[in-house]
Amino acid sequence: MDTSCSWTWWGYSKLLINKQREIQRQLTQIVRSTQHFCTAEAAGKLIRLPVGDGMALVFFNSPEEPVRCALEITEALKAYPQLQLRMGIHSGPVSGVTDVNDRSNVAGAGINMAQRVMDCGDAGHILLSKRVADDLAQHEWWHPYLHDLREYPVKHGVNVFLVNLYTDQAGNPQLPKKIKVAEQRVAATLRRRSIIVAAAVLLAALVALFIYKRQPFRSYGGELIPQKSVAVLPLENLTEEKENAYFADGVQDELLSNLSKIKDLKVISRTSVMQYKAGITRNLKEIAQQLGVTNVVEGSVRRFGNHIRVSVQLIDALTDRHIWVQNYDRTLADSLALQGELAMEIAAGVGSTLSPQERARVEATPTKNTAAYDAYLRGRAFSASSQWDRSNVEGAIRSFQEAVNLDPNFVLAWVRLSCAQSWSYFTYDPSPARLAAAKDALNHALTLNPNLPETHLALGYYRYHGQRDYAGALAEFERAEQGLPNDVDVITAIALIQRRLAHWDEAIVEMRRAVELDPRNINASLILATTYGAVRRFPEALAAFDRVLAFEPTNRVALGEKVSAFWATGDLKAVEPLVAEPRVDPLLRGLQALFQRRYATAIEILSKALPNTPEEEKHFALFRLGLSQQLAGDVAAAHATYQQAAQDLQRALEKVAPGTFQEAELRASLGVTYAVLGEAASAVSEGQKAMALDPTSKYLRSAGRCRSRNSHSQAAIADTLSRRDYSGAVATRSRVGSNPERSSLPKTRGIDCAKGRKIVTSSWLTEMPRRFPLPRIRQRADALLSNPLPCGSGRDHSDDRKR
Repeated sequence: MDTSCSWTWWGYSKLLINKQREIQRQLTQIVRSTQHFCTAEAAGKLIRLPVGDGMALVFFNSPEEPVRCALEITEALKAYPQLQLRMGIHSGPVSGVTDVNDRSNVAGAGINMAQRVMDCGDAGHILLSKRVADDLAQHEWWHPYLHDLREYPVKHGVNVFLVNLYTDQAGNPQLPKKIKVAEQRVAATLRRRSIIVAAAVLLAALVALFIYKRQPFRSYGGELIPQKSVAVLPLENLTEEKENAYFADGVQDELLSNLSKIKDLKVISRTSVMQYKAGITRNLKEIAQQLGVTNVVEGSVRRFGNHIRVSVQLIDALTDRHIWVQNYDRTLADSLALQGELAMEIAAGVGSTLSPQERARVEATPTKNTAAYDAYLRGRAFSASSQWDRSNVEGAIRSFQEAVNLDPNFVLAWVRLSCAQSWSYFTYDPSPARLAAAKDALNHALTLNPNLPETHLALGYYRYHGQRDYAGALAEFERAEQGLPNDVDVITAIALIQRRLAHWDEAIVEMRRAVELDPRNINASLILATTYGAVRRFPEALAAFDRVLAFEPTNRVALGEKVSAFWATGDLKAVEPLVAEPRVDPLLRGLQALFQRRYATAIEILSKALPNTPEEEKHFALFRLGLSQQLAGDVAAAHATYQQAAQDLQRALEKVAPGTFQEAELRASLGVTYAVLGEAASAVSEGQKAMALDPTSKYLRSAGRCRSRNSHSQAAIADTLSRRDYSGAVATRSRVGSNPERSSLPKTRGIDCAKGRKIVTSSWLTEMPRRFPLPRIRQRADALLSNPLPCGSGRDHSDDRKR
């Protein structure tokens, strides 16, 4: 982790320019003269940069250095009473970037949070985030100077717990004004509760005196719905040539893309609105409540020859009042700017205010070449279809390539082409040629418009899917978000990267935003649910799974993961009614019997399920069947079943593209299978091959299982566990205690299975994620990517790869 220290001058903006310059010069001189600044800079472990009316220092790998530097600066400032500083210190990731002037710079959550911590203070304050304070608290010397304040909301719904650092000689012991105001508000709320009943009676008497006012619109969940919110329902395709049906969807997609650029407007994403296809009776008020919006757009598109007609109406869903209705008759050439024009009309109709930058982005014409735009819309249609169908990905690549061939200056087409190539590299074709194609398209976009938010999005995906540079990808996604504040793809990408970086709270905040903007996107809700599960917030995880099941009661993934969440809490009784339903995967039913130590029943269920099990899941079923046979005492049958699982995995490896994540998952599973067969060398070899496919991964779940199957000492088990990231693994005390697989650990050197579980639960699992004592360098969000709720359906359906 890198520790950032930010500060600003108190009252700086009120000074004349010449005074500001003098203060800057004095402070720079003071900072550069401190011992810890000089030491860190000489060692190459310091980055300094200006930030608004202050500056920021980034110290690498030491939380104490910036704090000691802050104390040195405070001491030096006693000779300059006119310099009133406030400081904020936070430990978090930063990454090197190149700014718009082609200069080296840094960005990331570490710097952003340090500034937000600082903003909570007044002159003289040295405020720390709880993460920094916890690191300092490991040294007894700091204890007298750390003073807890409270949790305070800083931005995007994120709360940070603040700690005030002061000594007899440095810092400000006074309560920051923002904290004082927050506490006063809490006290006022408590006082108001004492008169609620009387106020309610008075209000009831007065209501009759007022003319009816429009009541706030609420969603089905009871949340207030903002007035500036809209859902663009699928536009009805009236084109006679049905092969041009993609054009209506393309108009809708581009309209949504333009609306998502407006920060002041909540706009529902495509996945959620596509369920309300045109041509069927639609209850707009009900749809609006389901999606959490006040306004709805519906209409139609007709294309005939070189002309199009778009009819659109903006409707207040609560009153069913038409805010405006408009028909647009355009030639194809004139229609290229239509989506921007529509977006401006809709924004004005709901009362949204656009900044000059937003207006310019919305009104920009993507291309002047109608054929290129037509190809681009075909590519968007392919991209909107399942990305797990390789033909869709290849269709998108062909269409975007056609678009840039027709118009080499079509930057959005280059952006989409790069994204599609990066995805293909990540999932289907990890060849150097594919990565080079993604980079070539990206370079064209960067050359044409390096500041376009969509260009930063493409660069983020290239670093994410192509280079596995997660910190660098996060920096680019956050830049993209500045220009695309309500784009669900951007928000979800940030959440998934935050998970990979083990920033669980930040990931949850982003995914909750994504679900708010895409409420009927089942996969988004699953990602949120499994992220809750990764940090053991099981009630919230179960509520999110229930949300999915309310939309789609037969969803196998949600059912399986809900079952796994109950297993993680040790509530086997709650699982019974779920696995008893006919639609539930038989593998779950077999695993429930296995957990209940009903091995004969588990063998019967799993054996019957095998013939109908999908080929890609068969090795999971075989492994569980072998374990049931082993625990039932039929060692010979278990050995034969494990061998069959190994053979199936070897055949599957021959069919997947080398270097893909599919190969990594199969090799990890093969390693575990070799381990239970007693082939230790092969087990370790396969585990190492799996990890080598993603060298940035620190989560060693499969390797840990391989080692524990082949390790016969407490030291070996502890070593395995020390390499695990328990901040993202749902290996709870109940989970370990109830899993018979853990009970099969060998008894050696006096370590029986109960004691083995005790090692785990007492030394590791009782430590909650936020206070996990091990070095955070091994923390990793990919716990979710290796079956986030262990012994569930055997597959990871929450991964970003399946978005």
